[in-house]
Amino acid sequence: MKHRLAFLVAAAALAAGATAAHAQQVIKLTAVAGHPPAFLWVKLLDEFYIPEVDKRLAAAGNKHKIEWTKAWGGTLVKLGGESKGIADGVGDLGFVSTVFEAPKFPLQNVSYFTPFGTDDLGLVTRTVADMQKRIPAMADAWTKNGLVYLGGAALDTYHLWTKFPVTKYEDLQGKKISAPGPAANWIRNTGAVAVAGNLNSYYEDLKSGVSDGVIVFTTGAWGAKLHEVAPHITKVNFGAMFAGGIAINKSRFDRLPPEVQQVLREVGDAYSAEFAKAQSAAAGTLLQNMAGAGAKVADLSEAERKRWADALPHVAKTWADDVTAKGLPGQQVLEAYMGGLTKAGVKLPRDWSR
Repeated sequence: MKHRLAFLVAAAALAAGATAAHAQQVIKLTAVAGHPPAFLWVKLLDEFYIPEVDKRLAAAGNKHKIEWTKAWGGTLVKLGGESKGIADGVGDLGFVSTVFEAPKFPLQNVSYFTPFGTDDLGLVTRTVADMQKRIPAMADAWTKNGLVYLGGAALDTYHLWTKFPVTKYEDLQGKKISAPGPAANWIRNTGAVAVAGNLNSYYEDLKSGVSDGVIVFTTGAWGAKLHEVAPHITKVNFGAMFAGGIAINKSRFDRLPPEVQQVLREVGDAYSAEFAKAQSAAAGTLLQNMAGAGAKVADLSEAERKRWADALPHVAKTWADDVTAKGLPGQQVLEAYMGGLTKAGVKLPRDWSR
């Protein structure tokens, strides 16, 4: 009798396990990124976002399990082509660098046309996320490209790495400064000459004399070892810049169970906060490391920072007029971004919405 009872208990346990296993829905998703995991936004997608999604799905009753395939470093989708690759289904989810896809996400790049903002990465990311909820044209940029935005990231504030000391913007007179893309606007009217380049070329450009300095963010400067060839670091604080975010194929997302959709969104918010915290900490540590290696780090005074900001042409208005001509609410976005920063207590040396 005891043997029979034990058998029945074991059989019932096996049946329950089989039923639970049968009830669990396995969802296959491929996560992609153009950058390798050496970059924090991909590293946290790999080591924080994905495990946290798995953890929360398990805690919610384990009804849904995601089977992930990871393709980082451009193995499936190349840098600058992430939005198309995800929309086309080459990947299901990944990091879309809006800074490299400005034609598709013009309004998301507002921070690059409003320099001298804030070094608070989290504030920049939250402000843009809030704007995407309140301004239809910003949300539409993701939808029109077949994507759903899940969470974002901003690069740590940009400073100046030069071969010479800088205490005022006039010190740039006649100097060649590597300032690619919108950053070239940040040295207009200073007497400096903007030189194109990227993190892969900056070191040799400085070493060979192609440029005399670089505008770049700290974490990028450390990776490129720029302090070795441009040992004067001036903390100008051009501002943290919204760089993009995690997005998922809209059709794929719409087919997911509501519980899974909710977890993907919630963890996206957590990713944004985690990234801001980690990137800020890394930037502070790396500046100290560069100083320890012999670099001379100096703060640009607030008075000189304001002089510099005031000396620039109204680059934000030019940008706003350009996107407005394309049927987009340029002025509204400017006012919302500036308003978001000032509401949070940021003392702006120049309000670009005026």
